[in-house]
Amino acid sequence: MTPNEASQQYTIAILGGGSFGTALSDISAQKGHKVNLWMRSEEQVRGINEDHINHRYLPDFNIHPSVTASTDINDVVASADIVLIAIPSKSFREVVQRAAPFLSGKIVVSTTKGIEPVTFDLMSEILREEIPDARIGVLSGPNLAKEIVAKAVTATVIASEDDDLCETVQQVLYCDYFRVYSNHDTYGVELAGALKNIYAIVSGMGAAMGMGENTKSMMITRSLAEMSRFAVTLGANPLTFLGLAGVGDLVATCTSDLSRNYRVGFALGQGKTLQEAEEALGQVAEGVNTLSQVKQKAKELDVYMPIVEGLHKVIFEDFKVHDLVKNMMNREQKTDVEFMVR
Repeated sequence: MTPNEASQQYTIAILGGGSFGTALSDISAQKGHKVNLWMRSEEQVRGINEDHINHRYLPDFNIHPSVTASTDINDVVASADIVLIAIPSKSFREVVQRAAPFLSGKIVVSTTKGIEPVTFDLMSEILREEIPDARIGVLSGPNLAKEIVAKAVTATVIASEDDDLCETVQQVLYCDYFRVYSNHDTYGVELAGALKNIYAIVSGMGAAMGMGENTKSMMITRSLAEMSRFAVTLGANPLTFLGLAGVGDLVATCTSDLSRNYRVGFALGQGKTLQEAEEALGQVAEGVNTLSQVKQKAKELDVYMPIVEGLHKVIFEDFKVHDLVKNMMNREQKTDVEFMVR
C-alpha cells in the first residue's frame, strides 16, 4: 500500500499488547493514521475493541477509539506501511519470523530494549537476519508508557542509517507532547536502551534502602560511564550516551517507580527474592535477562563493569546489597570522564 502523500497518513501495525505498544498505538491514532494492534490475548483484544482500554497494562487510560486490535498477526501486518515491534526480547525473533512473509520492503522499527539470550543479538540485528530486505530502525528514549498515554511531554530517538525512514517515523509519531529526534548510531541507541535496565535495578534497590541524593547521583553517573565504556568497546559512538537514548533514558528509569526494572530492584532492596519481585511486577523486566548476558560479554571483552558484576552477585550469588556498595567504594579510582572530544 502506498501512503497518501497529500495527507501523509499511513497504515501502522504495532506488534505487542504491552504498555508501550499500546501507548504508540494511541499516539499514531491521535495523528490520524490507521492503527492495527496485534495482541496474543483475546481478552485484551476485546478490551481494546470494545472498551478502548488495555485492561491489563494501562487500565486507567482510554485509548483512541480508532485503534483496532487482533490476534491474527498476518492480518495486522499485511496491509501495513510501517510496523512497530514492542515484544519482549525473549519472544522477539519468534514473532518476527511469524510476520516475516509480510514485512518485505516495509519500514520495520524495533522498540524493544533488550538483548537476545545466547546470541547476544540486539533486536535490529535479529530484524536484519530474518527480514534482510526490510527498512530497519530503532526507537528508544525516556519513554515511560503511562506518562505517554497521560500526554506528559517527552521525547524519543529514531535511529537508522536510512534518513527517509527517520523522517517518516518523525512525521508519524511527532505531536505536541511527543518529540522525535533522529540518530544514525543505531547500535549505540539500541545498546543504551538495553543496558540502562540493569542500572535501574540497582537504583531501585538503593531507593528501597534509603540511598541519599549524593549516592543516587554517583550511582547514575558511574552507571553511565560503565555502560558507555562497554558500548564503545563494541563499536558504539560514546556521544550517543549523552543524548536521550543514553543519559535521558537512564535518568528516567533510575528515578521513577513507573520503571519495571526500578520496581524489581526496589522489591529486591526490601528483601524479596527475584521470583517474588517478578511475580509482583507481572510484566517482563528486561534488565534481569540482560544482566547475565552483559556480565559474560564483559568478561570476554575484558571490560571493567563493577556495577554489573556486583548486581549479578546480589541477584544470582546471594551477595548482600550493603557489601555491593562497600565494594564499589573500595574499587580502584579511575578517571571520571573517559571519552573526550578534542
